[in-house]
Amino acid sequence: MIVSSYNPAEPGDLVVAVEAAGSDGVGAAVERARAAQAGWWAAGAAVRAAALGRFAEAVEARAAELAALIVREVGKPVAEARGEVARTAAIWRYYAQAPFAPAGAVHEPAAGEGLLLTRRRPYGVAGLITPWNFPLAIPTWKAAPALAVGNAVVLKPAPEAVACALRLAELAVEAGLPADVFAVVPGGAEEGEALVAAADVVSFTGSTAVGRAVVAATSGRGVPVQAEMGGLNAALVLPDADLGQAAGHLAAAIAGYAGQKCTATSRVIAVGEAYEPLREALVKALAAVPAADPAEERTVCGPVIGEAALARITGAVDSARAAGATVLAGGDRADRAGWYLEPTLLEDVPAGHPLLAEEFFGPVAVLLRAADLDEAIALANATSHSLATSVHSRDLDTALAAADRLDAGMIRVNAPSSGVDFHLPFGGARSASYGSREQGQAVLDFYTASRTVTLLPAGTPR
Repeated sequence: MIVSSYNPAEPGDLVVAVEAAGSDGVGAAVERARAAQAGWWAAGAAVRAAALGRFAEAVEARAAELAALIVREVGKPVAEARGEVARTAAIWRYYAQAPFAPAGAVHEPAAGEGLLLTRRRPYGVAGLITPWNFPLAIPTWKAAPALAVGNAVVLKPAPEAVACALRLAELAVEAGLPADVFAVVPGGAEEGEALVAAADVVSFTGSTAVGRAVVAATSGRGVPVQAEMGGLNAALVLPDADLGQAAGHLAAAIAGYAGQKCTATSRVIAVGEAYEPLREALVKALAAVPAADPAEERTVCGPVIGEAALARITGAVDSARAAGATVLAGGDRADRAGWYLEPTLLEDVPAGHPLLAEEFFGPVAVLLRAADLDEAIALANATSHSLATSVHSRDLDTALAAADRLDAGMIRVNAPSSGVDFHLPFGGARSASYGSREQGQAVLDFYTASRTVTLLPAGTPR
């Protein structure tokens, strides 16, 4: 099977075509990685730290090239693509310090002489399955901590982002990582299933359906797994908010990168008297960020990833319109080649409609009305896929009280729901995530197993 990646802004532009690894190829890559991992771990913290630091330098040295590849392969607006490259380098540099982090603790024995130690050790081979929307950053925030603590990694990227992943593998060689310690296996479902069946620890980001299958397969093997499965994210806007600022933040979170972020806003909940002025301000803000060529400097909303994605999103908008919803902004394909949809806002979407229940991964949001903060929180929590929620208010007490009651993994006050701090834990609530958090220092525990060691003087009676 050939894995082909096309430019979503110019669908006839073939970015790369490579042979899929197949299940046998994945198994062979895992075995090579397992053999290489022993030496990588034995090389010591200083060697691993230096290699990850050189990886950051390699990314920075090719920043312009990498940003252009992101724009071409996944249609990310160039300003965001540059930001992703900068973040990628920063993540490698951040985890370059992790090999020196404490890997355990010393405890007092219950009685007598001796030492009790806890030590954390790598599992072996980390199997990483990643989406296309952050084609450098997401593989990096999984691979860098896994490598830092001594694992080897085998990465199965989404087919739509295979060129970016293969370029990362080339940079790993340039950075001096040992052969087979960082491997990429192109492919689709067959390769993903094979990696899940062979790896010693698994980290997944993607759809809910596939994520649940990954969790079931790894749990059945007794293998540690974390799965990030997106979100149906809400933004709460209170009457005392700076509505102009809130509208700007919401437009960025709805239309930025055509809404193709798991932290994008898809439900806007206006509280009380905020509804009418927010609706007007948000329609104006979305009109200021039309769908445009991602290579242009001022573009905020580029194309969606492909024809099937565009058909699914427009089908949902048309279905809502037919059910009585009003399209306040957008709603139609942009008049240009490529897979473009104008940023879209709807109101009066019937309860139970898919737009209020599913993640569509496009520049589409629904405007909802809440009589008060209690109702707004109830609406925001009425999903099992709550990853990120934003609250917009000038009243800090109200914002903090809302944050305590919202069922979301990340809550941002007076900021867009989209946006991630790579040095902090990342993850959602309920079925948006499974397992321990990604990113920050928390993820170092995920990629290691704890061992308890008891040391007693020779001849000590038990």
